[in-house]
Amino acid sequence: MGFDLIIRGGRVFDGAGNPWVVADIGVRGDRIEAIGDLSAAAPSASACQVIDAAGLAVTPGFIDMHSHSDLAFLINPVVEPKIRQGITTEVVGQDGIAAAPMAPEHVHRWRRHLAGLNGDPEVSWAWRSMGDYLDELERAGVGHNVATYVPHGNIRLVVMGPDDRPASDDELRQMQDMVRRSHEEGAFALSTGLIYPPCCYADERELAAMAEATAAANGFFVSHQRNEGFRVLESMAEMIGAGKPSGCPVHFSHFKAAGEANWGKLPRMFELLREARRDGLDVTFDQYPYIAGSTMLSSLLPPFAHAGGTDMLLRRLDDRSQRAEMRRGMLEPQGGWESMARNTTWDKILISSVASERNADLVGKNIEEASGIRGTDPFETVFNVIAEEHNAVGMVSFTMSEDNVREIMRHPYHMACTDGLLGGTPHPRVYGSYPRILGRYVREQGALELADAIRRMTSHPAQRLGLRDRGLLRPGYFADITVFDPDTVIDRATYQAPRQFPVGIRHVVVNGTPVVTDERATGAVAGRVLRKGRDG
Repeated sequence: MGFDLIIRGGRVFDGAGNPWVVADIGVRGDRIEAIGDLSAAAPSASACQVIDAAGLAVTPGFIDMHSHSDLAFLINPVVEPKIRQGITTEVVGQDGIAAAPMAPEHVHRWRRHLAGLNGDPEVSWAWRSMGDYLDELERAGVGHNVATYVPHGNIRLVVMGPDDRPASDDELRQMQDMVRRSHEEGAFALSTGLIYPPCCYADERELAAMAEATAAANGFFVSHQRNEGFRVLESMAEMIGAGKPSGCPVHFSHFKAAGEANWGKLPRMFELLREARRDGLDVTFDQYPYIAGSTMLSSLLPPFAHAGGTDMLLRRLDDRSQRAEMRRGMLEPQGGWESMARNTTWDKILISSVASERNADLVGKNIEEASGIRGTDPFETVFNVIAEEHNAVGMVSFTMSEDNVREIMRHPYHMACTDGLLGGTPHPRVYGSYPRILGRYVREQGALELADAIRRMTSHPAQRLGLRDRGLLRPGYFADITVFDPDTVIDRATYQAPRQFPVGIRHVVVNGTPVVTDERATGAVAGRVLRKGRDG
């Protein structure tokens, strides 16, 4: 029996939560050929590679359920911060605001809108449909596997423009048609981001219509919910209510209770999830293992500030009376919108990225420090930096409880993610999420058993996505494999120095090809663009 790759003598965790067994894994082409005692199967050709995994954990490749590499793949197909964590598949198209679908007349404003989230790299933006975008990724090549959701905000923009108003019946039908087409072209689910324009302008009727369309395509509805702070319970009820009429499964992105005043709501949040399941609704969530989040600085501003797109936002920021209205909206939020400025204090909100040299000295500074440097109050500092950087500003905000992070991680509906924004001085989750779970929360704190933690990174997300032959180590499955040292694996990225790779992730294999060997990226471009219904 000839193999192209043999992983010998490792502690094999199958990804289903079972205890490890010592076994060899034989790979031929892009698939696992055999698992067991392969000592008699000496390499039959000089091209066969052998990895000595004695004492190491051998697992399915990790699946990142929430990421923002939508444009990064088009710049460099090898996204090293992900593969060095052991990630072999990641899911883009998040938060309702992503790359595709798109219309030519909106490309300029959409690039500016996303600049604080995904940056604004020089890529073609020639795609129009979801299928066009996935074709573009295939032409460029991807270093590891990528799947995508269809973003609600893109669809709303194409059909309705950036307006703050309810959708008409005809517009709802058009948006539903786009959701269905995007699923047919390969999207796995529908995402929304109800703190981000234009998603935040959607009412309950629109959300239910979107859920109905994705349910009809056998997808699910993924939500950055409208409020993760003072109205988190009401916000959860909104999304559960959107899914119930059609029975559409609901998946909550980066589940959390934001702001110290809200940390005690976690038991009731869990109860809402249990009640939904008792009522027959399939609900799940993902989480990154940190007490700080990261997004665009302009998400601090109330929804009305964004109506009409980035150009209108910048005009409003030039108007002193509009700034006064924004300040009032941040202090006294209306309509269920989450004011992140109320969830924490200014010294816990950091500027993580800017587009120009004008404010480069503020990167890594919190808003209180930046205000001292600029001689302005915190609100004016936020307004000024957003205006001067034309909305291309990222932030990191500390709003969560370490105890809550552990409790959420233990919940049976949990799966892992990075939510990694790659630009500027990024959140350390970009480089460290999965090794942090394995090192800090499994080995050091015992929050999870190792086999269960691996399940939450592999087979559980694969099940949620409907991947037929990834997420487990089984003969016939794709050879996406991560090999790590459970005694040493740990993250090294910090908030002050986030661009540091972890230790202990020894080898990573994507579709049978090593992409990390001895903790070094090989440069191989071995990934696949996964399309729902066509790829495992």
